[in-house]
Amino acid sequence: MKLGKFNLDAIDTGIFALDAGPMFGVVPKALWQRRYHPGDENNRIPLAARPLLVQFDDKVVLIDTGNGNKFSEKQANLYGIDLEKSSIISALKKQNVEAEQVTDIILTHLHFDHVGGATIFQEDRLVPTFPNAKYYIQKEQLNWAKNPSPKDAASFLAENIEPLIEHAQLEIIDGEGELFEGISLINSFGHTQAMQMVQIQSEGQSLYFLSDTVPTSAHLPLAFSMGYDNFPLKVIEEKKRLYPQIYEENAIICFEHDAFLQAATLATSEKGFIIKDKIEITL
Repeated sequence: MKLGKFNLDAIDTGIFALDAGPMFGVVPKALWQRRYHPGDENNRIPLAARPLLVQFDDKVVLIDTGNGNKFSEKQANLYGIDLEKSSIISALKKQNVEAEQVTDIILTHLHFDHVGGATIFQEDRLVPTFPNAKYYIQKEQLNWAKNPSPKDAASFLAENIEPLIEHAQLEIIDGEGELFEGISLINSFGHTQAMQMVQIQSEGQSLYFLSDTVPTSAHLPLAFSMGYDNFPLKVIEEKKRLYPQIYEENAIICFEHDAFLQAATLATSEKGFIIKDKIEITL
């Protein structure tokens, strides 16, 4: 997909599965299953791990890296991960991009389903997956990952973070703003501390990669937040702030974890903002 000067691709790193309870928090199943897959016999719903590839000028930028394939067989079964499909390297090769070509990686936050592909095993040693890339993370998010709340401690794995620090490839950012011309970071404090969402703008067109603020299209309603969110009321406030701007710009909003819909534009209704046009970034 072309967005102004940017070439965009949604990178398919396969499907994983999480219990629908924490994915929809206090929202009753009778309501959320009208909007999403009702779940399997264990109440697990299928979720995508879909990073965004952004190419322009001499830059090859990746937003998030998916789950990766470092999981044990037991862990993979628990999360319904197909380890053959979850490799970010293999997924990028389908777009004719090699790991060595990636120049920059924006990590929205350090939960394993977003940063798991950032490191790999190389001869029984963990190293950064992308040897020539800078990895960007917010200072407050890194500090939170090192001292997390009991609620999300299990989502931060040292194996995904420490190799980036050891190889001096982690670039720590303190605050939001423009990272590259046309690519800006917007900080969020609802799902986890200082998660950086991404806004891409070029030639009058806009796209928002909101990560876990709106993980699927089913989470579009203001009250549909996750049990995983550390500060759910902040998620609601962030949606209230972002949606009018996205609507006014007729911008595309990406759903990183939606197994059935990559992206959409927004319309208004008496019930609030709803999906207008469904968008496939990569067929």
